Amino acid sequence: MKSPLQELTGSDLSALAEAIRSGRVAFPFTPLSIQRYCSEADADAVADELQKFTEEGATPELIARVAEMLAQERTNHSGAEDSIDLVLTGPEVPGTTFRDTGVVLRELFSSAKESVVVAGYAVYQGKEVFRALAERMTEVPDLRVQMFLDVQRKYGDSTEELELVRQFAHRFRSKDWPGEIIPEVYYDPRSLDLNKKKRSSLHAKCVVVDQQTAFISSANFTEAAQVRNIEVGVLIRSKYSAEKLARHFQALAETGVLKPLFVGPEN
Repeated sequence: MKSPLQELTGSDLSALAEAIRSGRVAFPFTPLSIQRYCSEADADAVADELQKFTEEGATPELIARVAEMLAQERTNHSGAEDSIDLVLTGPEVPGTTFRDTGVVLRELFSSAKESVVVAGYAVYQGKEVFRALAERMTEVPDLRVQMFLDVQRKYGDSTEELELVRQFAHRFRSKDWPGEIIPEVYYDPRSLDLNKKKRSSLHAKCVVVDQQTAFISSANFTEAAQVRNIEVGVLIRSKYSAEKLARHFQALAETGVLKPLFVGPEN
């Protein structure tokens, strides 16, 4: 008889394993706690399966390992299309698996070991969006976090570039970043050009973790976009693609196209 766990995608199995190992999902397993990692239709069966495992003596670590092995088997025997998972945020509809963008981001941030690259068009209410990342930076002091953010000049605003950058840095530090350890922050100076026809936007919305996994989404880095809006994203587990995406932004910084933005306590 086929286990309900075998109905889950590879990324859902990996996320579930990480949640069980960290204690975010624990005995007694309930459909409500499982719904964050699979469809509502599958949650009852998966919860029952995990309950049975525990009652038969399986430890959380063993259950997590089983889920990871299933995820790895799925990856080893799947085509290229199975290395890409859709992340759909919004009102649920029958037959469609939804995972909030915010949930996916928290899982990615919490699992980072070496590096995180964040590129985002808009950041508001960032303290909640970036809380898991700030906590991870405290847990892993050597974790390198680079954020490439959009700093914009409002219509008709003739304020000097340095002052606009200072204001953005102050807002980011005081309203959007929840941690004491500050990430590396960069911006595109072209977005502040006084000539409207020369301005650009850093309109990308993506995250790369450990140059192994890339998440590309329509969602801005705001609470509404991460949880409530109708958004579509793709989670790509590909070392080649993740490395290439991360290197693109790093090269833009190294060549001076994107400039560092100092975010410190005095801002």
